[in-house]
Amino acid sequence: MQGSWLDQFYSDKCYAQLMPMKINHIVRLGLFAAIAMTSTAAPRLKISDNHRFLVDEDGRPFFYLGDTAWELFHRLNREEADHYLENRAKKGFTVIQAVALAELNGLNTPNAYGHRPFIDNDPTKPDVKDGPGNDYWDQVDYIVNQAESLGLYTGFLPTWGDKWQGRGTAPALFNPQNAAIYGEWIGRRYQDKPVIWILGGDRTVDNDEQRATLVALAAGLRQGDGGTHLITFHPRGGKSSSVWFQKTDWLDFNMIQSGHSPQSLNYIPIERDYALEPPKPTFDGEPAYEYPPDHLPAKRPVGAVQVRRNAYWAVFAGAHGHTYGTHPIWQMYDQGRKPLWDVVTPWHQALDLPGATQLIHLKRLMLSRPYLTRIPDQSVIISAVPEGLGRIQVTRDGRVGQNDASYLLVYFPQDHRGMLNTGRIGAPRLNVWWFNPRNGEATRVGERPNAKTMEFEPPTRTPGDDWVLVLDDVAKNFPPPGQEN
Repeated sequence: MQGSWLDQFYSDKCYAQLMPMKINHIVRLGLFAAIAMTSTAAPRLKISDNHRFLVDEDGRPFFYLGDTAWELFHRLNREEADHYLENRAKKGFTVIQAVALAELNGLNTPNAYGHRPFIDNDPTKPDVKDGPGNDYWDQVDYIVNQAESLGLYTGFLPTWGDKWQGRGTAPALFNPQNAAIYGEWIGRRYQDKPVIWILGGDRTVDNDEQRATLVALAAGLRQGDGGTHLITFHPRGGKSSSVWFQKTDWLDFNMIQSGHSPQSLNYIPIERDYALEPPKPTFDGEPAYEYPPDHLPAKRPVGAVQVRRNAYWAVFAGAHGHTYGTHPIWQMYDQGRKPLWDVVTPWHQALDLPGATQLIHLKRLMLSRPYLTRIPDQSVIISAVPEGLGRIQVTRDGRVGQNDASYLLVYFPQDHRGMLNTGRIGAPRLNVWWFNPRNGEATRVGERPNAKTMEFEPPTRTPGDDWVLVLDDVAKNFPPPGQEN
């Protein structure tokens, strides 16, 4: 299927000029002699049959819990990368988002070992040398392999967006011709590795040339990896990949960047993407980044509360997963480096921020209940409830408009009494739980008759306390929320 799609791409009159860049030309350039990567035991990922979630090749749910480590390949040495990856694996992350051609002068500032990615900054000439640790791409290989050994997928950006869009008056590095060549080279190099391709890199698509370049890059990746990996697109803040690529075949799922405002309401773009046709999975790949509690800047006071709100809102509104981020880590800030975004804390001191330790509870909660039949359902809320930062968000399993759910999950970001249509669960009796997003503890309230309309209020009124109400059909005998079956 992928081959026929690529042939169609190359035959399209808009991209006819790319015909000389097909595989025979690339082989003549000799770019694929660099490395023979070992095969991976990590399950291949695909899109679920209902086009809402990611699953492995056996159909098991894959919860995308990402971390933004944009400068990981570029700035860290191997010992530092090991430390970072081990920390993220222990915290339950499943995807590490990193950039091959990094934002912070990734072409001309060497990596930790003095290596640069290209010869003469030419994307058709990767600087590859014999041996396991002699060039820039050996370091990328090492990190991808280490991530794999820890059960992590790499959310792999072939390049940051300035390289295909340009920066200021500087011309773009990539064009449709060399993007196809580079995409095929890097796709082939990592075809057997557990990666998810992420195009874009914090940019909008502003003209036909940029779009053609991205389409060519996607086509190259598909040719190089044989269609092995999923592809998405990382947009500018406040945008979604759906703006430009919703109906393209190569975009497997949508990514939103909701932005870094402490007032961001990311359930709005998630709901918008969820309603699009054709349906594609969507998620927030860059929400508001957490700051260390003792260094919260006055203009961006984003702490763990906002991290949790964005995560639960997005997933309950229909997202297939969520990404975490903090400003010290994405730039791998350390002493001697210029800090960006008011950062004062080195990356290695920001690994255990509260928000980073708490999102594993969301993943465990979602996987403790039937997952692939899950839908968002705000019709469960009967009473008037606050919008904005007080937004109550509901997800359940079953069919839209039907009373066939086996569970309801209701996220309360703050204390507020809510009247719910518990009749969405057709069962006569309910198990009632309160799940704590801050520590993952589930408290069983007990078994109750299903009155079809029932009122609930979170168990605490402390500012910053958020809760998830879990209502289960008693007959299903589900485990406590957060404990997988």
